[in-house]
Amino acid sequence: MGFQKLVRYEYDGSVHYGDLLESSDAGFKVAKLAGNLADGFSTTGAEPVRVMKLLCPLDRTPLVQCIGVNYRQHADEAKMPLPTYPVIFSKPSDTLAGPHDDIPIHTDAQPMMDFEGELTVIIGRDAKDVSEAEALDYVLGYTAGNDVSARNFQLKDAAGGQFGYSKSFDAFAPIGPAIWSAESVRDPQTLQLTTRVNGEVRQTTNTNDMIWSVRQIIAHLSRGRTLRSGTVIMTGTPSGVGFFQKRFLQHGDVVEVEIEGLGKVANKMVFS
Repeated sequence: MGFQKLVRYEYDGSVHYGDLLESSDAGFKVAKLAGNLADGFSTTGAEPVRVMKLLCPLDRTPLVQCIGVNYRQHADEAKMPLPTYPVIFSKPSDTLAGPHDDIPIHTDAQPMMDFEGELTVIIGRDAKDVSEAEALDYVLGYTAGNDVSARNFQLKDAAGGQFGYSKSFDAFAPIGPAIWSAESVRDPQTLQLTTRVNGEVRQTTNTNDMIWSVRQIIAHLSRGRTLRSGTVIMTGTPSGVGFFQKRFLQHGDVVEVEIEGLGKVANKMVFS
């Protein structure tokens, strides 16, 4: 696809795709790319530039597909049996947010705000009836994500056991900072995930604890249905979420989700 670390950024009043070359306190050094998700990317030969902020690496998505109860340790803390099939729910495209954006929290969503750090997969081309063996061939790349959750709208009496509404407020799916190419991630089942709240570690687990691997998830989601290019798949969260610790997010809290080798998102919760 012509990139290693795909980012979006604003420069000289326009938004561009680029390849992330360097991150530091002085900002982000990026090389401008030509192209798009549909046609692929190529280098432009333009001189790299330095910017202070990265945008969401996707300008849009047809759908955010999410997997629930996909870590053994998380199933244990939730006292839930291992599912026969992956637990699936969706978030709309307006949930996408950038890696450093503030997350606005509606008044009605504030009582039980929570985080879910997740390895996030981006589909690179339309996929239907894909086998596990070929599933990773359809991956554009990988990134870090936070499945932000308003737990009060996830409780049984509020949602009838459904997850979607509680996780579908605008900007409830920050991802980034870049999309690391599929070729640069040799095995998505050997990555270390860490979530911090105001610097305190709340989740730390390897993706080898997943019940359903990335291969299995893609095969399941594409069974008889088309996964469109640009689909975002949040692959589930490990143990340590606030709900089971009775420690919910407050105004001003900063949630960092880091995937070893793939950078991190760091988003402030802003109660309206």
